[in-house]
Amino acid sequence: MRRGDLYRVVAPPGGDPRKHRIFVVVSRPTLIASRFSTVICAPVYSAHDGLATQVMVDVEDGLVHVSSIHCDALVSISKSALTDYLGTLSPEKLHLLDEALRVALDLR
Repeated sequence: MRRGDLYRVVAPPGGDPRKHRIFVVVSRPTLIASRFSTVICAPVYSAHDGLATQVMVDVEDGLVHVSSIHCDALVSISKSALTDYLGTLSPEKLHLLDEALRVALDLR
């Protein structure tokens, strides 16, 4: 498991009405490799509102259709729930993800 990996999660947390949702791991490598049982993830939705906190992803990233990572909706997910690996974001997309997270968390 690495930062930028995309996983399909069955019965996603937070009362999500869908049977499964795709998430991208956004935690730092130190947390991912630690004994902690959860990592921070951002959900992927088919809707894109053009916000600075959203990153477009598509088939090149392992998805079926164009979607959007929503950095305003971060969640903590058990590492054991991240088993259905779909792909990894490119270095360019990881850079865009970093920028969207900075905006979402109001970091300079």
